[in-house]
Amino acid sequence: MSTIDWAARAADLRPDGRALIDGRRVEAADGQTFAKHSPIDNRLLGAVVRGQAADIDAAVRAARTAFDDRRWAGKAPAVRKKILQRFSEKILAAKEELALLETLDMGKPIQYALSVDVPSTARCIAWYAEAVDKIYDEIAPTPDSALALITREAMGVIGAIVPWNYPMIMAAWKLGPALAAGNSVVLKPSEKSPYTALRLAELAIEAGIPPGVFNVVPGFGHEAGEALALHMEVDAIGFTGSTRVGRRMLDYAGRSNLKRVYNELGGKSAFLVFDDFKDLGRAARTVAGSMFFNQGESCNAPSRVLVHESVAEEFVGLIAAEAPKYAPGDPLNPATELGALVDETQMKTVLGYIDAGHADGGRCVAGGQRARAETGGFYVEPTVFDGIRNDMKIAREEIFGPVMSIIRFKDEAEALQLANSSSYGLQASVWSDNINRAHRVARALRAGTVHVNQYDEDDITVPFGGYKQSGNGRDKSLHAFDKYTELKTTWIRID
Repeated sequence: MSTIDWAARAADLRPDGRALIDGRRVEAADGQTFAKHSPIDNRLLGAVVRGQAADIDAAVRAARTAFDDRRWAGKAPAVRKKILQRFSEKILAAKEELALLETLDMGKPIQYALSVDVPSTARCIAWYAEAVDKIYDEIAPTPDSALALITREAMGVIGAIVPWNYPMIMAAWKLGPALAAGNSVVLKPSEKSPYTALRLAELAIEAGIPPGVFNVVPGFGHEAGEALALHMEVDAIGFTGSTRVGRRMLDYAGRSNLKRVYNELGGKSAFLVFDDFKDLGRAARTVAGSMFFNQGESCNAPSRVLVHESVAEEFVGLIAAEAPKYAPGDPLNPATELGALVDETQMKTVLGYIDAGHADGGRCVAGGQRARAETGGFYVEPTVFDGIRNDMKIAREEIFGPVMSIIRFKDEAEALQLANSSSYGLQASVWSDNINRAHRVARALRAGTVHVNQYDEDDITVPFGGYKQSGNGRDKSLHAFDKYTELKTTWIRID
């Protein structure tokens, strides 16, 4: 990777911002577009289709026709598997192009777009391809006079609405199980990061996925996203984004056809460090790496770090020493660890939370400033606050930026009370060398995933999702098929 001149490649790139409906690149029905700029330096990347209700309707009609005529759903699972495997292979073959689009679109370092986002996307598609002909249906226990078959069927047309922080990976988490099960999909990427979704759809068609099965309509949430969620021919919505918009998704379902809504929403994940854990340096390195990865723009970022008061001073010192290692840099430089925030609005939001931390009495021990302003891009230093209380704004609300809050506790009971006193319940982490405490605390934490003495380990084989206002349903693993299939019972009388 170090031999590639990413800046030169970026200068030559001319991304296609047209929608993809029924297997073809198309302009918006009314011709509208919006200008897409890169957060790296605010350069203009191009014009992107501004999808409206008419464009969503065209995509949904194409998806419905494709589902009804069984051009995809009617294929044998083994055939769908082979096509999805080719799709995965094409993603890997286009890895440099996709990584560059991702970096230019939302500002993440090119080294991670290439080493994490592209391979994770390809693995997700390949894993669901492999899974689809390994899932068996059931026969219920009945008397001799009956046979009761319990089968999974594709749901129909799936609307997928994904965020800008991991555009490809979040799309793949919806596409993998939805397509493998035989559904048709209309994907609405964030207006802040539309390009890789559009390119993925082209690669899918090249791999053999029939026209109409996978459609992409870029646009704004209040226009294209709302139209998709309200559409009467959409059977389910898979949404990843903010809790605020997740509430709207439920409202849209109630106002339309009561479509299923699966929300993967925000988080304010707690990272609990107990005084019996001896390798504080490893805990500090782990939480810094997890918190500042992807510029802190991760729903599962461990932004609330709860530390036992007897080791807090040492731990704060270790964290303060780690933060400068993540100094913001040019995302097109392969050595950069922390890139640009997605746009100016997000940068101002993050800086506003930093101001709130100061105003509420927090002590900033690292970072806290805008960086690289001379580039025209949107960068914020990795920031660490000590002396935070759980009722402060920066400890309650999801920031989606590189801002960590350190909260001190006296004992295990207080640690659990603080950790669970959140409207979110996505992830948590327990650091203890006492196996009883590790199990006890892990069981008591109200979170969809609890890590013990680690944080950043993950795989497509395990479910992802949260408790409380972090959402419902699960992405990843075989459990994701539950979101995109219907269960049918067929009773047969035997004479």
